[in-house]
Amino acid sequence: MDISIRWLNQYLTPGDVTPEEADAILTEAGLPIELHTPLPDGDTVIDVEVTSNRVDCLGHVGIAREVAAARHSRTPRTLKLPEVSAPPVGPPIGTDLALENREHAGCPLFTARLIRGVKIGPSPDWLKRALESVGARSINNVVDVTNYITLELGNPCHVFDHKKLAGGRLIVRFADEGEKVKTLYAGEHALKATDLVVADAERPQSLAGVIGGFDSQVDSGTTDVVFEMATWDPVTIRNTARRLNIRTDAAYRFERGIDARTIDFAARRAVELICRVSGGTLAEGVLSDGAPLPPDRVIELRSARVAQILGSVLPTDEIAALLNALAIRCEHAGEGLLRCTVPPHRSHDLTREIDLIEEVARARSLGAVPLKDKLEIAVHAPQRAERLQDETARTLAALGFHETITFSFTSPKKGDCFLAEGLELVAVDDDRRKAEPTLRPSVLLGLLGCRKANADARTGLPGGIRLFETASTFAQKLGRITVERRTLAMLADVDFAGKKPGVEDIQKTVRVVRGAIDAAVRTCFGPDASTEVEPCPPPHRGFDAHAHARVFVVTDANRVELGSFGVISHEAMANEDLGVPVVGAELWLDVLVGAPVPKITVRPLPQFPGIERDLSLVLPESVTWASVERLVDACRLERCVGTDLVGVYRGKQLGAGRKSVTLRVRFRDEARTMRHDEVDPQMERLADRARAELGAEIRV
Repeated sequence: MDISIRWLNQYLTPGDVTPEEADAILTEAGLPIELHTPLPDGDTVIDVEVTSNRVDCLGHVGIAREVAAARHSRTPRTLKLPEVSAPPVGPPIGTDLALENREHAGCPLFTARLIRGVKIGPSPDWLKRALESVGARSINNVVDVTNYITLELGNPCHVFDHKKLAGGRLIVRFADEGEKVKTLYAGEHALKATDLVVADAERPQSLAGVIGGFDSQVDSGTTDVVFEMATWDPVTIRNTARRLNIRTDAAYRFERGIDARTIDFAARRAVELICRVSGGTLAEGVLSDGAPLPPDRVIELRSARVAQILGSVLPTDEIAALLNALAIRCEHAGEGLLRCTVPPHRSHDLTREIDLIEEVARARSLGAVPLKDKLEIAVHAPQRAERLQDETARTLAALGFHETITFSFTSPKKGDCFLAEGLELVAVDDDRRKAEPTLRPSVLLGLLGCRKANADARTGLPGGIRLFETASTFAQKLGRITVERRTLAMLADVDFAGKKPGVEDIQKTVRVVRGAIDAAVRTCFGPDASTEVEPCPPPHRGFDAHAHARVFVVTDANRVELGSFGVISHEAMANEDLGVPVVGAELWLDVLVGAPVPKITVRPLPQFPGIERDLSLVLPESVTWASVERLVDACRLERCVGTDLVGVYRGKQLGAGRKSVTLRVRFRDEARTMRHDEVDPQMERLADRARAELGAEIRV
């Protein structure tokens, strides 16, 4: 924000602040100075760095308030607000002008005044000099006043030529889809239904809060002007300005928030200046339409809390004096307690007690906050979620997976392939990433891109490259409801010999990824947790439609869905021009790191040998290993201590749609050595139930 020192001194008593003193005061108040620019007429312009929450400092009066409030200044000063005198008043507005605000949410307050008999011409020297000192171009006396008010008080405003408004009406409304408006200097634009406009009875005459319209501009033939001052919804203004790539002083302020209660004073100041420089007469009456004005916000401030945060004990009276200097009205409400009323120009910034404490620190000088030679730090153990995430990463690294960090951006074509039904991509307006303007809906996109980079570099590892990454995915539902989720993604090459992989090669890699999922689950849920896999259609086209499954975590407490895994589809591979077949997994990180603390039982090592028996079952292809495990559990075999999968075989001799599953059942007695004749009846009982319930044949 460019501030003229000569202009600034108009609002200070005494008005003798120098550029160097203003620099020191504002820097100590948290408003550092970027640059000093001396002007030929003896003035100096300072460039004040104003943070996005300080819209009140986007005007000379706001900066003057900061200078006057500084208690560390050598010269005590007071703020001198501009005096507003009543201009000549003529006949009432009557039927010459009508106002309709249809969008109170988008426009909390819209006001309009009519000034008749203006004479458009050059601005007086004082006005022209003030604008030119901060780089603004003088246009004419009436328009220059609107720019002056914006730079003085931070309240943007606009003037219309009254005779160019069809029907003598101003209507605040959303644009019709495709409706066009011709702006003052930013050309003609086709509008969307989310753009607010100020229209007359026929068409839009300005882009609300952004820029005025060409067709209703004030020029040398104007005799009557309509003065408008309003406040707008910051998000609506920001979206319109960014979409149309229009940057104006008005939009810069409105998208940071202008309180409706500041409009009356600023508007009276503006019309008084317009009448003074143009010779016009203000019509009696003000047209105003909007929501009720918000009440004053009252915040309680404890002096003990101020001392705790700032490290210095300040008397309550001193705290009150510091805040009163910033127009924050304070009243004593008990021992060490103040009730502070936030002024309208700070309503978007001061909402909590801690905000007031910051104001105390700024007014007192940030340099007065004591600094300790040593920083006291209490070291705590990592949070359980962070620890589980680190342990999971170490587990996958031990299994040969390499961790990656990839970009969150992707192209619409690639992203659409991994987009679940009912969701849409999140687009980002960023000219620097024209080829990838959307956020990724799946972390697998980054892993596939990384794998492609390795393939282009002819990088390989024995057994294939394995990658994993923990990151967020982004999508949105209809209505722009954001869907963001932290995901653990894995990707593993299908290792094969020859020109193309066989079914067994792909199955081997599927088992590798499944094993990595099992290891991650046991890392987080404990050694007794298990996973179940249910084949199902994939949630998006990124997985092969015939090789995908959901993953569930099974514990004593419940069964929770963890994510899914499967073979990456040909479409996804083609999008990356990747010739290496891969298997991928997407696991929900919140489920993994949110696992309850497992109960781990320590048992002594067995004293006696056990017996292991293998059983080969020829089963329909649809029977899962989880079904086999549940059958073994249901049999309640005596002294059974576990079941393992030995292997799966498929061949022509078994027939189409059949597979042979070999399981190993382990038995042990903690008190003695078991005999084989104790195990035989139980294995026969297991085989009988497998025939009856799973349709199994026993393979010898």
